[in-house]
Amino acid sequence: MAQSAQPAAPMVHDHAPTPAAAVATSQPAMTGDAAEGRQVFRKCQACHSLDAGKNGVGPSLAKIVGEKAGDVPGYNFSPAMKASNLTWDAATLDAYLTDPQKVVPGNKMPFPGLKTERERNAVIALLTETSKSAGTAAAPAPAAQNAQARGPAAPTTEAVPPTSPATAPGANYVPGLRYTLRTGIAEGRMVFIGVGGSIDGQVNPVLSAAEGQVVQVTLINGEGAEHDIVFDNQGPAGSSAHIVGRGASTSIAFPAAKAGDYAYFCSVPGHRLSGMEGKFLVTPQPPPQTVVEADISQKPSDVPPSVGNRGPQTVRVDLVTVELEARLTEGTTFGYWTFNGKVPGPMLRVRVGDTVEVHLKNSDNSSMLHSVDFHAATGPGGGAAATQTNPGEEKSFRFKALTQGLFVYHCATPMVAQHIANGMYGMILVEPEGGLPPVDREYYVMQGEIYTDGAFGQHGSQEFNVEKLLNERPEYFVFNGSVGALSSFHPLQAKVGETVRIYFGVGGPNFTSSFHLIGEIFDKVYFLGGTTSEPLRGIQTVTVPAGGAVIAEFKVDFPGNYTLLDHAIARAERGLVGILHVEGQPNTEIFDGKVEPGMGH
Repeated sequence: MAQSAQPAAPMVHDHAPTPAAAVATSQPAMTGDAAEGRQVFRKCQACHSLDAGKNGVGPSLAKIVGEKAGDVPGYNFSPAMKASNLTWDAATLDAYLTDPQKVVPGNKMPFPGLKTERERNAVIALLTETSKSAGTAAAPAPAAQNAQARGPAAPTTEAVPPTSPATAPGANYVPGLRYTLRTGIAEGRMVFIGVGGSIDGQVNPVLSAAEGQVVQVTLINGEGAEHDIVFDNQGPAGSSAHIVGRGASTSIAFPAAKAGDYAYFCSVPGHRLSGMEGKFLVTPQPPPQTVVEADISQKPSDVPPSVGNRGPQTVRVDLVTVELEARLTEGTTFGYWTFNGKVPGPMLRVRVGDTVEVHLKNSDNSSMLHSVDFHAATGPGGGAAATQTNPGEEKSFRFKALTQGLFVYHCATPMVAQHIANGMYGMILVEPEGGLPPVDREYYVMQGEIYTDGAFGQHGSQEFNVEKLLNERPEYFVFNGSVGALSSFHPLQAKVGETVRIYFGVGGPNFTSSFHLIGEIFDKVYFLGGTTSEPLRGIQTVTVPAGGAVIAEFKVDFPGNYTLLDHAIARAERGLVGILHVEGQPNTEIFDGKVEPGMGH
């Protein structure tokens, strides 16, 4: 499995332990190859900026042409890149972009290179033109282009402060880094062999982490002998169980110790001496940074107010369908299709008896036909039959909200599953007369699947894979559109004694959720989103089908971090984790124990 904290992109850099990526945000006019280079730059934007001085995972490329390799101020290059003695001219860039490891052996970038001459020429032209402009930003991420789409709530690029893995609320429930190693024979000796990401195929690869970062290591037995893995001076959690038999595997997770150089090895007698030993480097925790990247994740607190005690009326709803490249996880971007630039689309709130007037505008910059189907509507296609909308056009329809409850809406343009999987879903709450009973806090959360061409954890710009969609093999499961949306960036908040209501839905398009909040019990559950029946009470886990919803309420009684997840719990390993952070005074009659980092149940 690929490492999840060291993104890669096809540009001139090594990987430093920076926490996130930066992308360009301005757009001077360009022509010819440089203009085409903007499109190819999608593969680079997760790590690189074209703004002078704005280093991310990779260095700024604002003035790279004509400069010596390893000379970008403020960026931590590898020794290999510093010693390369290269100057970035067109010929050198072409060679490096063809095969980075061949030109600079030992640099840490795992991207294999741009294999077509046309792509390389386009990127070189872009970098040349950028350098001529004396470091002004030259190529926008596609997200920045699409952000100019007309209509309400069009998407913008946001400054999002990434949270240190060691300090994020509840972030220790999932690792900050994942490594997979396989035991085997190489060069006539027993060894560990890297699997996936930048360590793929490497013998006894160098592994690294930052202080306090939770590291998960999976060990696979590749040849059938008895093995284990021990990380020196990383505490008792840094040692695995023994595995015997080819294909057997085990996993460990531990917080990285203080900065220093350590070893990992097999402790079975004679195996370390026979070659099963590698290096584990722990670096100081980098200072927090604020970077600019397109964030499509919907804030769970963006819940409209209750309709209150009013009569029926006509409510206008404006939806803009926008396609944009944005953050999927650290170092990885994806081409989302959205309602109003967010995933899920905006939560809508009306009352039973209202007339809902829907206006759907398809952005001028879209490449696809889009529509909207409301599960709350009675009529052909839930409105989709009236809203098949070409780019640049707008269509509308009305429906009467006849039934109260929480309902999903989604795009229903063929292939419907693809439009949903790319982010086109949301929810509408049809309240009863007088509204729902008041609570202290309300949150909006939706679960979805993402089917990328690259494997989970692979970095750079990811394309959609229709074969994986049809075979129901998602690479990612996400809350509110992206990995970390509800843990690192927008965790839920509450105080002891408050009542919390979560409007939860599954966009899907394929998987049912077993919605669960670790450390809490749902006091009330409006099952399947229905509000005409009495709620269920005292519920631990609730089943929510694809295209379905639920309303869950509870009172928080004790401070701490509570983890939202699907109790098909392996999906947490593919991104499906959220956090509810509760503040207040503890009551030892309710809970009395020392909370250890990295613990879930």
